[in-house]
Amino acid sequence: MITQRYFIELSYDGTNYHGWQTQPNAVAVQEVLDKALSTVLRQPVETVGCGRTDTGVHAKEFFAHFDIQTIDDRPRTIDETATVVRSLNSILPKDIAIKNVFAVTAEAHARFDATLRSYEYHIHFSKDPFKTGYSWELRDRPDVELMNKAAVIIMEYTDFSCFSKSNTQVKTNNCKISKTGWIIEGDGMVFQISADRFLRNMVRAIVGTLIMVGRKEIEPEAVRTIIESKNRSNAGMSVPACGLFLTRVQY
Repeated sequence: MITQRYFIELSYDGTNYHGWQTQPNAVAVQEVLDKALSTVLRQPVETVGCGRTDTGVHAKEFFAHFDIQTIDDRPRTIDETATVVRSLNSILPKDIAIKNVFAVTAEAHARFDATLRSYEYHIHFSKDPFKTGYSWELRDRPDVELMNKAAVIIMEYTDFSCFSKSNTQVKTNNCKISKTGWIIEGDGMVFQISADRFLRNMVRAIVGTLIMVGRKEIEPEAVRTIIESKNRSNAGMSVPACGLFLTRVQY
């Protein structure tokens, strides 16, 4: 028997899941996907994701890898992997969609080989039933210019302990942010951020802090003091998960 590694590309609506990672006493995306893969491929399958998304967070693009046992070292053909995609989509719930499955080298790693991850956070200002669950409704419009001034300041730093949940058991709280800022989009606004890695709750804490700036509760320069304090209690609230999307993973 030969072990062959595959990457799987998917997207999901995180509303009904306690994040990506399998955990006891809660339904996670990874658990549902692993069961579907095991059924279709007729052998136990355990995936490794490109990262973790928190409860209720969505992913427009997400990658995972898995290994399967084959009788030879011939990767599945395009037609065969297309069949696997169709079979998976036929048994997975409607809030998880498989886009692609493709063979990779034995050393390829969905998490460690990723060089860039991008997120968006969506906010709208008028009640809209079609945005419920996918955007955060705010009554008052914050000052976007001030928020973007603060967003630029954030890019000057690498240690983001102040935006991370405590006791996350990571080796470092350093991240290299390459893009950050707000854009106006219809009757709402979108925060865009890209980095080599993210800490747990980091994007939602950054958005909550920038909202404080936009509401003129703090000055943009106050963000420096917050970051340099390395204290989560000094930063803004963690905004609701519904507006957060993982939008891109680059290798």
